[in-house]
Amino acid sequence: MRGMRTVLRAGLLAGTCMAAAPAAAQDADVEQRLDRLEALVMQLVERLDAQKGQMDSQQAEAVAATQQALAETKALQARQAELAAEIDEPKKQEDKGFRVGNTTISYAGYVKFDAISQRTSGGQVDSGNIVRDFLIPGAIPVGGDGSGWDTDYNARQSRLIFKTATDVGAEHTLNSQIELDFMVTPGGDERISNSYEPRLRQAFITYDNWLFGQAWSTFQNVGALPDSLDFIGTTPGTVFVRQPMIRYTSGGLMLAAEQPETTVTTPAGGRVLGGDDTLPDFVARYNLSGDWGSVTAAGILRNLRISDDDLGSDGDSAIGYGLSVSGKLALGERDDLRFMGTVGDGLGRYIGLNIVNDAALDLDGDLDPIFTYSGFAAYRHLWSDKLRSSVAGSYFKADNPVLLTTGAVTDESWNVFANIIYSPVRPVDIGLEYMYAERTLENGTSGNLQKLQLSAKYSF
Repeated sequence: MRGMRTVLRAGLLAGTCMAAAPAAAQDADVEQRLDRLEALVMQLVERLDAQKGQMDSQQAEAVAATQQALAETKALQARQAELAAEIDEPKKQEDKGFRVGNTTISYAGYVKFDAISQRTSGGQVDSGNIVRDFLIPGAIPVGGDGSGWDTDYNARQSRLIFKTATDVGAEHTLNSQIELDFMVTPGGDERISNSYEPRLRQAFITYDNWLFGQAWSTFQNVGALPDSLDFIGTTPGTVFVRQPMIRYTSGGLMLAAEQPETTVTTPAGGRVLGGDDTLPDFVARYNLSGDWGSVTAAGILRNLRISDDDLGSDGDSAIGYGLSVSGKLALGERDDLRFMGTVGDGLGRYIGLNIVNDAALDLDGDLDPIFTYSGFAAYRHLWSDKLRSSVAGSYFKADNPVLLTTGAVTDESWNVFANIIYSPVRPVDIGLEYMYAERTLENGTSGNLQKLQLSAKYSF
């Protein structure tokens, strides 16, 4: 500052000397002018410095305000993401639902209409029998006179699914699901009302990695099921069971203890359910998946058991076991192959809707597990975004101890089907399917079933 003052004084003095008279009398006046000019300049410099400081302060305040706004925006975005995740949580709520307290409630399902016309070569299936609603291999009539084409309409497969997800903190997840439909239930008739009672399909709770309740058996891979209009499609070669269980899942590994139930073939070829099951069915399963598709391997260990009063003999137990490999493989962008192969001893009630029983009763009243093997393959092709087709076939074979079961039990069963399904809009499917199925007993008696099915389905 002192240097600036000296420069100013020198400049002002030089200018004054050039413009003014050189008389000594004027020196005092010049000095006074210099002082005044210097004071004015210093005031100007101080004012400029003050304005600069004020501008710096305003800029700093603006920067601070901008940073705070950015921080608040980021916090708001993070909270919005958290809320979106909470709303999206259970599976992920099918993008719909409503919130009650900390629980999000959602629903899903479908409405399905089936028009089915079928004939059987080995006997007439009575009106109202569930065999007229979907394929049950073990109930295909054999040995009788062929029927005509029987036609039925129904909407019984329509389904309702209710889900909940409760916010219990970031460290845990708590969900539930209840699922209903109207298949294989009493109360309806084709004469007047066609009213059918709802039935419980699934009802379970999931807490973190644990599942408690009724669900698809861990031994069954639902993701491998074919794209069919029939309720199951490849029934003879399919593991198909829903039951209560406790299941633990960690990544691809699943371990479960599931409801036990032993089915036994009597010496007359009938079926008895054991009333003294004590140990659960234990299942271990591993899932692999990638861009190529998915593959599942599952093993089961069972304790088959009957009590003293089940068959009028002493109680007994035996070991049942099995292995199932299944999956869905991508074959290009528009094709996939679905498959399942299952083999084991004492698996009867798990395969094909209990085509044969788990065990027979030998001459000493002891359980003799029945060995079975089965499988299916299904190929699906997408003709366009709205049109697709599937062809599939399945097979089941039992090694019955004929001396203990008579020849009137099922030895083998198989079926094939082909369909074409059109989806005018994404949630609607309209399809036509032809199926042929056959059942053969141990004594060689057989029967077949042919079915033509038209379906319309709206998923929501």
